[in-house]
Amino acid sequence: MRILHFADAHIDIANHGRHDPETGLPVRAQDFLKALDTIVDAAIDEQVDLVLFAGDAYKDRTPVPTFQREWGRRIVRLSQAGIRTLLLVGNHDLSPALGRAHAMQEFETIPVPHVRVISKPTFLGPDHLEGLPLQVLALPWVSRSSLMASLSLTGGDPNVVYAELEARLTELVHKWLEDSIDPSLPVVLTAHASVQGAVYGGERSVMRGGDLVLPGSLVRDPRLSYVALGHIHKPQDLNEGSQPPVIYPGSIERVDFGEVEDEKFYVIADVQPGRDTQEEWRKRPGRPFIDRWLRLSSNNGPLSPEEIERRLLSALPGQDELEGAIVRLVIEYPAGWDSLLNERALRRHTECCFEFHLVRRPQREARLRLPSDQAISSLTPLDLLDIYWRSLNASEEDTIELQKLAREVIAKYTDG
Repeated sequence: MRILHFADAHIDIANHGRHDPETGLPVRAQDFLKALDTIVDAAIDEQVDLVLFAGDAYKDRTPVPTFQREWGRRIVRLSQAGIRTLLLVGNHDLSPALGRAHAMQEFETIPVPHVRVISKPTFLGPDHLEGLPLQVLALPWVSRSSLMASLSLTGGDPNVVYAELEARLTELVHKWLEDSIDPSLPVVLTAHASVQGAVYGGERSVMRGGDLVLPGSLVRDPRLSYVALGHIHKPQDLNEGSQPPVIYPGSIERVDFGEVEDEKFYVIADVQPGRDTQEEWRKRPGRPFIDRWLRLSSNNGPLSPEEIERRLLSALPGQDELEGAIVRLVIEYPAGWDSLLNERALRRHTECCFEFHLVRRPQREARLRLPSDQAISSLTPLDLLDIYWRSLNASEEDTIELQKLAREVIAKYTDG
């Protein structure tokens, strides 16, 4: 059996660029739809047995009808080709309010041949898969509000709620593996969740707390033949070189500059009883993102406008690499040099880009002093870090993210 696994389509993300005059769609949204077309074409051309989408069709739970139409057209193509298709509901597809419809509800409300939406933890055997000799343990995203309602919880620490959710899901999967599976048939686990030990973009590891995080031991259970994950956009195999493959294929197209270095994939897995699963990573290029940073400084006074222009242009790649790319250039320079920056020359140089972002960060020397009645010993490490970020003129957004990362690091080593 051949399974095509992909996740995190987010087809209506259009946070860069212009609209196409012929279709009226944002050009960036067309990038995502082209990626989806590549995946659907591969499934049909290669006659895979099952398409497994591991969640997040859209950017949020309220897609506009135009994008629902575009998603529907492609899923219906799979249906018309007779390909069994499982659509897992992800966190971006699900409303936090109890009882609200999710973003793929039309495929659940109106039956479409060979297409099944999974909106709650479900065990699927051959009878549920039109006779396919396979078993699927499916864990869609479960919202905190749904869990609290089912457990009659009110308020409380979110970490406690998530810990309870992780325990319940782990117990459920173990029960399926012990009581429900047929050991002569392959078993696939699919989940839209974080897994402990996975890596977000920017090489930040997943740790417990503040989110639904499945334990690594659960997904590496040797009774599983393949684990198809969604939610984290960075492609990775959490059990590389061993069985079962535990795979995040990543998002189908780069979403933002946080994914600038990530290649984009879908995966075709060959699953057979009694044999190791073989997976093939299918790469697709996607629209390139280019992110560059430059610091301008001089110990002998301001640089000449000509020298600044030369340094700015040399920080960017050549025209061939810039063509059609989304480009960001972040420049740090002493406050007061703004008039020396020739932005017009930069704009001319980057006309071939799909979109160019110039981020100016003038630097001002500043020393933040503590109030006279406050000693350093009275401050926590996070308090001191907050003072340090402000002394660097970090933006409010950057400061919030840096403090969040610092809390995770401190919590990790405090607990350890």
